[in-house]
Amino acid sequence: MSTPVFGIAGYKGAGKTTLTERLVAELVARGFAVSTVKHAHHSFDIDQPGRDSHRHRVAGAREVAVVSANRWALIHELKGDPEPPLGEILAKLAPCDLVVAEGYKREAHPKIEVRDAALGHPELAGGDPSVVAIAASGSVEDACVPVFARDDISAIADFVIGHMGLAGTGAAP
Repeated sequence: MSTPVFGIAGYKGAGKTTLTERLVAELVARGFAVSTVKHAHHSFDIDQPGRDSHRHRVAGAREVAVVSANRWALIHELKGDPEPPLGEILAKLAPCDLVVAEGYKREAHPKIEVRDAALGHPELAGGDPSVVAIAASGSVEDACVPVFARDDISAIADFVIGHMGLAGTGAAP
């Protein structure tokens, strides 16, 4: 059985990261083991120039693992290869109760659309059947899915738990 994936999607500046952060904290506080995948539309570095891992990567290493007593990270250079699909990344994660995917608005997993009414972005709900709810900064007229206040993290967590069929607390090792 594969780990269930629930997405947080929306346009830049709508509040996706804040909602993801707060939702993960709420789910973890309720006893669930949660992992996240963040899609970035730009290049990024998790190591810094001058650090050993950065020097290894710049020297041409395809992968660099950084390991300590507190955490480990694996940096994989694509070197011109295409961006891996979400499923390939999910297969690399350790077992957990739920993966929260931030971004990936075009993927088919169930997701909540984050809207900031002041930004006037195009709507995802209605045109995308994988959008199962909306978290908005203001009122949403004629919504075709449940609507939550963007800051009502408890209600959003209840919805995610129910929608994903997560039983009890923390089932994964």
